[in-house]
Amino acid sequence: MAGIYLHIPFCKQACHYCDFHFSTSLKKKEEMISALRRELFLRKDEFVSSSGVENQIETIYFGGGTPSVLSNKEINMLIDEIYQLFDVVENPEITLESNPDDLSADRVKQLSESKINRLSIGIQSFFDEDLKMMNRAHNATEAWNSLQEAKKYFDNISIDLIYGIPEMTLDRWQQNVQKALDLNIPHISSYALTVEPKTALATLIKNGKIPTPDDGVAHEHFLLLIELLEKSGFIHYELSNFGKPDYFSKNNSAYWLGKKYLGIGPSAHSFNGENRSWNIANNSLYINAIQQDKLPSEVETLSIKDRYNEYVMTGLRTVWGVSLEKIKDDFGSDYLAYLLKNAEVFLTNEKLIIENTILKTTLKGKFFCDGIASELFWID
Repeated sequence: MAGIYLHIPFCKQACHYCDFHFSTSLKKKEEMISALRRELFLRKDEFVSSSGVENQIETIYFGGGTPSVLSNKEINMLIDEIYQLFDVVENPEITLESNPDDLSADRVKQLSESKINRLSIGIQSFFDEDLKMMNRAHNATEAWNSLQEAKKYFDNISIDLIYGIPEMTLDRWQQNVQKALDLNIPHISSYALTVEPKTALATLIKNGKIPTPDDGVAHEHFLLLIELLEKSGFIHYELSNFGKPDYFSKNNSAYWLGKKYLGIGPSAHSFNGENRSWNIANNSLYINAIQQDKLPSEVETLSIKDRYNEYVMTGLRTVWGVSLEKIKDDFGSDYLAYLLKNAEVFLTNEKLIIENTILKTTLKGKFFCDGIASELFWID
């Protein structure tokens, strides 16, 4: 089984914290759609093995950018192209990332009539002061109304929420989470506000316009989030993701479980089990290359060390943890001994635990799992 990710590199405006690849100009949108379709064609045989066996596609994900800036006709055109070129399972998960200001009543109804069966909505906050600080294109009323409309037609809905925002009190964060619970949203992705280099947020903080996010406050928000969602029946299945049973993101879970995926579009990444590749993060150069039937990508063959490090990183972030048996079988006894030796300090301070030969983070260790993983990496 495999997945296809399509990167739609357009947004109405730039959020202050975002460092993803996108453009606020839609001038090249038609050319981009044509290039995405052509790249799908050029790469249609990448999931066919040397013996002629083809991996079925079980997830299709429109990410970005803001994919909801595409028209329904453009979205359907890309989905139809995938169905024509690939072997798609009977009921694939097809997700569209969207912003509240794009989800009018008519638009949601139209989307429900397409093959899209899962909406991931970038709410980020239900409070105007937070949305203005982040330079989001929608307001709090649009956030609430978009979910009311989405729930009329879609069962499988995910929302994004951001915590650790400067001057966001614990009480306001709790109200944010409670609003999602009141709407009975079955999946929540939640991230700490991070300051990426060369973003507007970094500049505003440097100039003293916005306070630096406080890690201690973010940690408090994170622990409250876990408490509230787990009490409401959510499973904390990945560091930033919570889902009701049967509502985990199949697309994202595939990344964490090491499944194959094809990334289409500028800046999109792909993984075939052995190699990782990524397209150039420039719309014009991407389009020009594809028009000449050239793939504007770089390829990296993953060494055993790379694969071990990636498995430790993703495993510790998830409910599935790191299998000690898999470490021994796939990487060898030296890697297992190295992992256990470096894990000792975290087992002692109860940030890690071993259950049935699975190494996992505890509640105490979850917020720090990326840092813990880096201490377990194999470094030459």
